[in-house]
Amino acid sequence: MMNIKSDEFDKILDYIKDNLDIPSYSINTDVSTLYEYYSIDLPLRSDVVLEGNGTIYFIDIKSKATVETVARMNLFRDIWSQNGNAKSIRLVIVAKSFPEGVKRIMDHVDIIMLKLPWSFKPGIGNQFNSQTHRVTSDKSWKIVSRLLKEKNTSIRQLSLLEKVSYGWAHKTIQALIRQNIVKQDYNYVSISNVDKLLNGVAWERPFMSLKSYEIQISFSESMYAAREITEAFAMQDNMPVGFTSYTAAALYTGYGIRNDAVYLYLKDEHIDYFRELFESHPLEPHSGNSIKAIIYRPDRDVFQDTREKEDIRIVSASQTLLDIAGMGYSAMDITKEMVLMYDTI
Repeated sequence: MMNIKSDEFDKILDYIKDNLDIPSYSINTDVSTLYEYYSIDLPLRSDVVLEGNGTIYFIDIKSKATVETVARMNLFRDIWSQNGNAKSIRLVIVAKSFPEGVKRIMDHVDIIMLKLPWSFKPGIGNQFNSQTHRVTSDKSWKIVSRLLKEKNTSIRQLSLLEKVSYGWAHKTIQALIRQNIVKQDYNYVSISNVDKLLNGVAWERPFMSLKSYEIQISFSESMYAAREITEAFAMQDNMPVGFTSYTAAALYTGYGIRNDAVYLYLKDEHIDYFRELFESHPLEPHSGNSIKAIIYRPDRDVFQDTREKEDIRIVSASQTLLDIAGMGYSAMDITKEMVLMYDTI
């Protein structure tokens, strides 16, 4: 994070206050103190927090606004309201560039957009971010999900079971210990705060940031659609496909879900094939009977460990849990159900 005494920081702070009509005497509030006062337990660290006019402003400063930033801030608002806090909050993204798609999402979820003038130093927004060990990275999540399955084990055993170096496993566990998510008893470790872990996953890797397409498909029931799609991709020399999120979680847990959508990973080069076979068109007979296919772009090799359940090709339990947790409060019930029975999956 930028030194709070720097001239550049003061210029940006004054610019934000002027544009948001926040009194000039408002100070940048310490986030840790604020969380303690309002009993919030989150890995979120906004770049600037200002109080004025009876409102708390949580402000992120970036060179370029992204869907990921929007998703994280929107998650924070959900958690704030779930905690029953009466204090009014507003979310603000300050950036030099706002892609059209991001602007539309920000408008839809009511996040304030504030354009940062070009005259400020290039890349200044990036200086507000502190880099920490990412527990949702491919190797780190192998360690975390294995610990959920084993419940109480040693770091060395986690390393051996997941074929991840001991150094990386140790670094991952230490990061979680510092956040009071994992506790250590001599050589054994266990997860002590599942809620905080799940909130951290949704904050660090919001699943909506991987969404690439939303396509209406000519089916009336989600599991039947998933079987048909699985079969169509298998017929093309096992073209990779992996159902995830609600679709996969329902199969792993038996938890009932809505039937109006399927959730799946596809490679970009296979989207046209998917559209050709399954996209619903308004002029087609029975076009009113359609559901959504929510398609995500893989950020790691999600197809390697897929398996079939009830003739549906789904991603691994570990990947499913990561994805469903990344949906935040909207999927919290099924996420907790999956955590509860994860050692049996």
